Amino acid sequence: MIPEHTTVAVVGGGPAGLLLARLLHLRGVDCVVLESRERAYVEQRQRAGILEQGTVDVLRAAGAGERLDREGLVHHGIELRFDRRSHRIDFPALAAGASVTVYAQTEVVKDLIDLQLAEGPPLLFGAEVVAVEGADTGRPSVRYRSDGRDRVLACEYVVGCDGFHGVVRQSVPEGGLTTYQREYPYSWLGILADVAPSCEELIYAHSPRGFALHSMRSPSVSRLYLQVPNGTDAAAWSDERIWDELDARFAVDGPWRLERGPITAKSVLPMRSFVTEPLRHGRLFLAGDAAHIVPPTGAKGLNLAAADVTVLAAAFAELHDTGSTELLDAYSDTCLRRVWRAEHFSYFMTTTLHTDPDQSPFETRLQIAQLDRIAGSPHAAAELAENYVGLPLTAPVGERAEHTD
Repeated sequence: MIPEHTTVAVVGGGPAGLLLARLLHLRGVDCVVLESRERAYVEQRQRAGILEQGTVDVLRAAGAGERLDREGLVHHGIELRFDRRSHRIDFPALAAGASVTVYAQTEVVKDLIDLQLAEGPPLLFGAEVVAVEGADTGRPSVRYRSDGRDRVLACEYVVGCDGFHGVVRQSVPEGGLTTYQREYPYSWLGILADVAPSCEELIYAHSPRGFALHSMRSPSVSRLYLQVPNGTDAAAWSDERIWDELDARFAVDGPWRLERGPITAKSVLPMRSFVTEPLRHGRLFLAGDAAHIVPPTGAKGLNLAAADVTVLAAAFAELHDTGSTELLDAYSDTCLRRVWRAEHFSYFMTTTLHTDPDQSPFETRLQIAQLDRIAGSPHAAAELAENYVGLPLTAPVGERAEHTD
C-alpha cells in the first residue's frame, strides 16, 4: 500500500536517507523514504569506503553492524609517500586509540536496505520527487512520480538526503540559503581491480606527476585513484597506461611493488568543496551531500552524512518523546561546526597532496615542507590523525585536531 501521510518524508535512499530512516524507526518516529532510482542502481553506486569509528558505532547501534564487523577491514594508520620517501601515520598512538574501517558504501547501503525492507519503515524505489511544497507551513508535502502516476506524500517535516543535484535544496526559495563552494582544477580517475591490495593500509602519494591513492574494497579487490585533468575521458586511459602511471607515482627508494590485475571499472570524479547554510528552511532540513560536499582526499563525505542524520534523528526523537523542538532548532548550527572542520581538513589534504596545473616549484617545495613536518612532528601527525579518524559526535568541534598549515 502506497502511504499518503507520514511524520518525516525522507527524500533520497542513499546512506544518509537510509540511516536516518533506520534511526527514526528505532525511536518510534514515523517516516517514508522516497528514492528516485531503482534498487539495483542504488546498491551498485560506487562511493566512499572509509568509515570513522563514530560511523561504525552508529551503524552497529542501528543493527547494521553484523556484516560490517565480519567483512570490514580495520585500519590503524595510513602511509604518506612523498619525495620518494614513506612515512606511516599511527592512528591509535596519535589519536587516543582510534582507528578506521574499510567497508564500501555500497555494502552499507545493502545492509540498510535489507533492514528497512524487512522491518520498515516504507522505502519506495523509482519514486521521483518533483517538488516540495509548503515547507514554510505546518503541513508540507512532497509531490513525486511513481509507476507512471503523480502522487503526493503529506508530512510534517521533509529531509533532503537526495544529493548535490537533488530537488529538496532547490525547493528553497531564492535567498533562503547561502552557498560557499570551490572547484578544484583536477579530478580523480578511479579504478576497481581484481587484484589483492599491494599494501595493508591506504597509501596517499604526493608526486611531481600528480597525486595517487591506493585503497581497497576487500582482501581481493583494490581501489586506486590517479589525479587527472578536469574533463578527462576514462576510456582514453588504457589499463597498461593506468598501471604504469600508478607505478611511477607510488615509487619510493626501497623494495616495494605494485601488483597489477584486471581492471573491472573506471570512472572520473570531479573535485569540489561545497557548503550551503543554513541546513534548514522552515520544516525542510538538509543532510549529507544535499547540504555539503568535500573532496574525497580526507575520507569525510559518508562520515559527515552519518553525523548529520545521527544529530537529526536525536532531534526528531526528542520532539516525538517530549514535544521539545530545542534540538531540532539547533540542528543546523550543531552540524555546521563539524562540517566546516571537515571541509578545512579535506581542503588541507587535497591542496597538500595534489599538484595544481599552474603550480610553481616554490609551491611544490612548500608542500614537501608541510609533509616533512607531519613526518617529523608528533604534534603535526596527531592533528592529521585526529581529523582523519573523526571527531567525537558528543564533543565540541574545533577545540582539538586543528592542523597546522
